Amino acid sequence: MSVRGGARYEVVVAGGGPAGVAAASVLARAGRAVLLADAGRGPGSVGEALPAAARVLLRDLGADRILTDGHLPCLANRSAWGSTALGSTDSILDPHGHGWHLDRPRFDRQLRERALAQGVRLADRTTVRPLARNPDGGWTVELRGPEPRGPERRTAHCRWLVDATGRRAALARSCGARVLTRDRLVAVHLTLDPADPPGADTTTTVESAPDGWWYTAPLPAGRRLLAWYTDADTPVGAETFPGRLAATRYVAPLAAAHPWPATGGPRRAPAHGAHLDAVHGEGWTAAGDAAAAFDPLSSQGILTALFTGLRAGQAVHARLGGDREAMAEYARAVAAVRATHLRNHRAHYAAERRWSDRPFWQRRHRTTTPEETPA
Repeated sequence: MSVRGGARYEVVVAGGGPAGVAAASVLARAGRAVLLADAGRGPGSVGEALPAAARVLLRDLGADRILTDGHLPCLANRSAWGSTALGSTDSILDPHGHGWHLDRPRFDRQLRERALAQGVRLADRTTVRPLARNPDGGWTVELRGPEPRGPERRTAHCRWLVDATGRRAALARSCGARVLTRDRLVAVHLTLDPADPPGADTTTTVESAPDGWWYTAPLPAGRRLLAWYTDADTPVGAETFPGRLAATRYVAPLAAAHPWPATGGPRRAPAHGAHLDAVHGEGWTAAGDAAAAFDPLSSQGILTALFTGLRAGQAVHARLGGDREAMAEYARAVAAVRATHLRNHRAHYAAERRWSDRPFWQRRHRTTTPEETPA
């Protein structure tokens, strides 16, 4: 979609993932004029699971029906953590029902389609760059599309910006916020081709290892996701991936049923914990991984993105309506989510003591909180 220069909106949301779409949807349903700018670039998502509690948030966004189309049920979560025994938590025990193994591109597309139906304007393959604060307190921003559209770069005016650009937090950083990181976690991941005959596994499986931990789950169309989580200073790459996989007790047999893709090997993606030193400022608010990104062991990435996107949209709507406490309340909500995550993070890693002499686990067994450093 082409957006003419000088167009006026109440809010411009940068980032077309779950957090950005959630914020834009909330604002549009509240009657605000919203532009959602989706850059459509960057690394693909590694985690593909959505917990059952997301039903509530998707219902609030008017998008709960999208889960019936093209996604697989996740009926149990299995883990070998702290011992060689494989434990399982069945979805029948969850009051919200089962979770899902997502076709992530389809899920994101379905969310955007719902947002469009609710009145959100979409600028595809478009980045946002703040140019100036206006005398009325709003913004003039540059909307930059794909080359060779350089001469067609255009501006827009808005009252508020929402940064949902992921861990890089591009808008927030341009407004003076700092990204603080907690660790060096990376994901080395590979999507396997469909098995023949198709497998019947409907679970996620997590298995700890001497230098990190493994995650695997079935994906729609018969594929399987493999991901090894370790620290960036651990030797990682295509040459070490097969050997480390072969050393696992539970993940390797699940992977063995699938052929490896004919082209392309394991890819590396950031998975470290990070957060902004401030999730809002004069005329801007951050949501999703831009506000706080969590260790994937929590399996809460998409859920947190939806929650913070929804709450950010509500806060911006209230602030534009004159509520000067709305942003502070939003910041407290994000801080509470982060505090809960950190408490659970410490407990989960403390439960694995078999490799306490290895750097990966030593770093996570510290009794004091590691120093956070600017990204």
